[in-house]
Amino acid sequence: MLKLYSEIFKPPGAKGFAAAGFIARLPIAMATIGIVAMLSQAHGAYGLAGAVAAAFALTNALLAPQISRLVDRLGQSRILAPATALSVAGFIGLMVATRFGAPVWTLFAFALLAAAMPSMPAMVRARWTELYRGTPKLGTAFAFESVADELVYISGSALAVGLSVSLFPEAGPLASTLFLAVGSAAFILQKGTEPKVQPTARRGGAATIKLRPVQILTFALVAIGAIFGTAEVTVIALTAEFGNAAAASLVLAGYALGSMFVGLVYGALKPRMPLSRQFAIAIAIAAATTVPLLFVGNVPMLALALFVSGAAISPTFITAFGLVERLVPAAKLTEGITWVMTGIGIGMAIGSFASGWVIDAFGPGQRFWASVVAGGVALLTALLGQRGLKVPAASSPRSRSGSALPCP
Repeated sequence: MLKLYSEIFKPPGAKGFAAAGFIARLPIAMATIGIVAMLSQAHGAYGLAGAVAAAFALTNALLAPQISRLVDRLGQSRILAPATALSVAGFIGLMVATRFGAPVWTLFAFALLAAAMPSMPAMVRARWTELYRGTPKLGTAFAFESVADELVYISGSALAVGLSVSLFPEAGPLASTLFLAVGSAAFILQKGTEPKVQPTARRGGAATIKLRPVQILTFALVAIGAIFGTAEVTVIALTAEFGNAAAASLVLAGYALGSMFVGLVYGALKPRMPLSRQFAIAIAIAAATTVPLLFVGNVPMLALALFVSGAAISPTFITAFGLVERLVPAAKLTEGITWVMTGIGIGMAIGSFASGWVIDAFGPGQRFWASVVAGGVALLTALLGQRGLKVPAASSPRSRSGSALPCP
């Protein structure tokens, strides 16, 4: 299996852009929670901290696809440099405003500017697609990226909170900003692996979200993201109810580790069935594994149930991005990937809100009902969308490259 993954790094520049992309995407997990940690300590108000963080997250969810749309039209280096500069300036302004007690409105203004942060996972996946379009190695590369995303979420949040709590309030956002600046600069400077701008992309055209496959995948992953958001809030509440609140971070880490492990294995496999069907099966498993979460009665049971529940997450992402690569025109690929990534983020916000409301209204004993409902919505979307996700024979890897990739 390790040999299979090592193969994807053989082309010149592959290791470089993958490493730079990993550093540049750390702020995805660090920025929002870092803003909360910084402002809650500096102002002693969680309401203000949450509002500023929400303003950043929601604005970024709206801006990221538009930035990726420009990337498809003009190229990564021409758009990533100014977008990253604006985002870095926004984060610096937010930290300075927090340190010197600037008016509250400036916190929101700088948070909106910081929201120009581009979707680096989409940029990295676009480079992998440029290298391996139409070959079995692209699925392996997407599997590796899903594992990298999990590593980011495992380490990023803990790092942001730990730095802000142990050093000074701005330490978490400062580290996040440095990762964004350094990682993005290193990524942009690697011109050799930058995807070529497709001639049709320069003309613009309709937004990628208007494509039926992108709508289906995005909505399904909104629901999957809601399962994530529900897990984060409910685990914190349940571990506190079980008398071991400190175990929350370990339980959530196990959730991500379950996804990482299965993602590595799945990326090494070559299932011989349509990719749309693989997507539906992965979501069916994700939905089914939310049900045992309703019956956990202690921390060890919770940790085990979440580890199992995480098993279907990476296959869902791998197949979703594989479908984007097959069903979205090459000229709109980065925007398509970003919409799917955005769906996950929106779903996490919805899941956090919904589970918080359920816990406040009915108590932690209601556990993971929001997750079960979200899993049902995701499965229904995947099943009803099977026709829209069917890959035409003309776009199969066999017809484009002559290789018989088992996922047509």
